[in-house]
Amino acid sequence: MKYRTIGTDPRHRREVSVLALGAMLFGSLTDEQTSFAVLDRYVEAGGNFIDTSDNYAFWTDGSQGGHSEELLGRWRRSRGVGDEVVIATKLGARPLAPGTSYTDNAEGLSAKVIRESAERSRERLGVQKLDLLYAHIDDHGVPLQETVEGFAALVAEGTVGLLGVSNQAIWRVERARALAAAASLPGYEVLQYQHSHLRPRFDMPSDLFPDGSLGHAGAELLGYLRSEPALTLVAYSPLLGGAYGRADKPLPPDYDHPGTPARLAVLREVARETGASVNQVVLAWQMGAELPVVPLAGASSVAQLEENLAAVDLELSAEQRARLDAAH
Repeated sequence: MKYRTIGTDPRHRREVSVLALGAMLFGSLTDEQTSFAVLDRYVEAGGNFIDTSDNYAFWTDGSQGGHSEELLGRWRRSRGVGDEVVIATKLGARPLAPGTSYTDNAEGLSAKVIRESAERSRERLGVQKLDLLYAHIDDHGVPLQETVEGFAALVAEGTVGLLGVSNQAIWRVERARALAAAASLPGYEVLQYQHSHLRPRFDMPSDLFPDGSLGHAGAELLGYLRSEPALTLVAYSPLLGGAYGRADKPLPPDYDHPGTPARLAVLREVARETGASVNQVVLAWQMGAELPVVPLAGASSVAQLEENLAAVDLELSAEQRARLDAAH
């Protein structure tokens, strides 16, 4: 395994594996025995960066979520796992009532919610301190200053280490970080956005993003990260839910545009040249990029995890990287 540092404050920064493990469906669609087996193998291979959320996976049974955090708590206790494993979680998108969603009834990002939700997550995970806590989605109904101060208060108390943000407009991220800096408070240092080798359309509206996607890492976000090298991009859904390698998993609709075939063709060329799978090429391309990315990949079996782990040692040549970067 290889590692990189996230965070800047010596009190909270952590060395994390370059491949993060997504636990979104653990304890729901992925049963406990399989989830434990995947977690055990990931840690055995040197992995130490696991991602969850307080709302995972509410949509599987119409609940408010909590399945994933609860399973991770059981796994930690049964294996005697301590703070050598970094567990990141998120808040803000938990439905306030069963049968609702984050698009119509989200918990939000008030100071009260931040405190209460973080406490619930600590209890479910069985930890004294959340290593990394994200604002999962934006909340325009709460003053940004309140959200910034709410997160910072937990860092000051020692119950949260690093702060992160996901699925928000970059101007909102920068504004929140500026408010934090002006008040000498800790701000967001880890940005989790959807990012893969194929490029999506950004103009397709959804219930959460009526003006087009704010959840994908596009030119604006990547440019922002280049200007702020202390920040880290964690890329969720790097493998597009299995669509690269499975005929029964079509590409999401926002990837159906004229630029996709050329990039997909280069991915397949490089996979043939290296003897690797397309999934492994995507992960290796991210992990070794000029702008380093921590891919966050889920796995519903140990076999899937093994394929992903092998990407850590896949070395792409400069010429292969140039082709992958330039394809359009």
